Formats: sequence, C-alpha cells, structure tokens
Amino acid sequence: MKWSSTFIGAALAVALAIGQGAQAQQSGGNPFERVIKQDNADGVQELLAQGVDPNIKDEHGQPGIVMALHEGSFRAARALADSPKLRVDLTNNADETALMLAASSGQMDIAKILISKGAMINKPGWSPLHYAAWTGQLDMIRYLLTRGADINAGSPNGTTPLMMAAAYAAPAAVTLLLQSGANIGQCNQLNMTALDFAKHYERPDAIRILTQAEQAKGATARACPAAAPVTPPADQ
Repeated sequence: MKWSSTFIGAALAVALAIGQGAQAQQSGGNPFERVIKQDNADGVQELLAQGVDPNIKDEHGQPGIVMALHEGSFRAARALADSPKLRVDLTNNADETALMLAASSGQMDIAKILISKGAMINKPGWSPLHYAAWTGQLDMIRYLLTRGADINAGSPNGTTPLMMAAAYAAPAAVTLLLQSGANIGQCNQLNMTALDFAKHYERPDAIRILTQAEQAKGATARACPAAAPVTPPADQ
C-alpha cells in the first residue's frame, strides 16, 4: 500500500505534537511552572517581563512563589518576591502564605522582602512564627519577634509556637522561645501545654527544659486543667 506524502506529513505532525505534549507534561506543565520547578530565576524574570502574572496559581491552588518555596526553588522564589506585582499574602489551599514557607525554610532574604512589602507577620490561624518554630529556625524566630510577631499566637486549635518547637524542633528553639517570653503554661483546646506536647512526642531534651521552666514558675505555671491521657486508636 502506498501512502501519500500529505498523509505521511500529517501523521508526522500529529506524532510530533503528541511528543511535545508529553515532554511539556514531564517537565512541569506550562512555562511558568516549569521555570519555577527548575529554579530558573532568569526564566522567571523573562516571563514576568513578558507580562506573566506572578500571582497565577497552579492546578493545586498554589501561587507561584508558594510553589517555589515548597519545591525548594529559592532563586525562583526570590525573583518572584522582587516582582512589584506580587500579592504577598496569597495563600494555597492549606492557607499557607509565602512568608510562612520562607520562615519554615529559613529563607531570611525572601522573608525580609516579603515583610517589606507588607506580608502579614501575625496572620490569623497558623502564623509564620509557628512555621519557624516547627522547623527550629532560630535566626528566623529572632527576626520575626523583632518585627512584632506574637510569641503566644494560637493556631486554629490554640497551639502556640512553643508547643510546635516542643513537639518537633531542636531544644535550642524551645530555649529561645522561653527566654523570649513564651507563656509556658498556655494551653490549646485539648488542654495541652508545651510540656504535654514534648511528652506526647517523646522529646526528652524538650521535656527536661520545660520541666525545669515549669518548676521555676511553681504552681502558677499551668493555666488549664491537666490534659487527659492521649490513647492510641484501637486496632481495627
């Protein structure tokens, strides 16, 4: 059977289009997402110069700069932070802002740019200080406190930065927050203090530091009834 040159040309064009589509999908979808995931700051700047909106979200609801920080693409995130059109407090579907993710990853230069543009330091709910405490970013904790971060800020369930540090971070973060005035006796909605968090997550160094701090305060330390023991779920 003989094939016409027209048919062969059309078939090749279709195959090429399919191949290009697959390649684009593998490399991160549209060009904006692709340069972010490649941490290509020059590519980001070029697209912004062409008029691409730095605030567009991906299919998962992540603004470009939030995506960049989640990906660890810090050069791309810096390029987006520098954009005069950036809306600094846009959130993803988890209600995370760029400043929260810069705080958790210790990206001080990006955090400073965002704050200079008016990013919320005391964001309702989970705050940047919660995120810095969660990952034990000591310099970031200090910086946010100097910029007016509420050291005893409560998450939606009343969890404080000190509780996050007690559960997850290095002991130095617990010590820093205590020395900076964190309320050791504050409780969340489960009547758990920072010491309760340290015990629940089996953090011996945090337990020691917080126990000593509670003993120093005496009977006035705890501001709520003792938490009920947390029992593991029964096997199904």
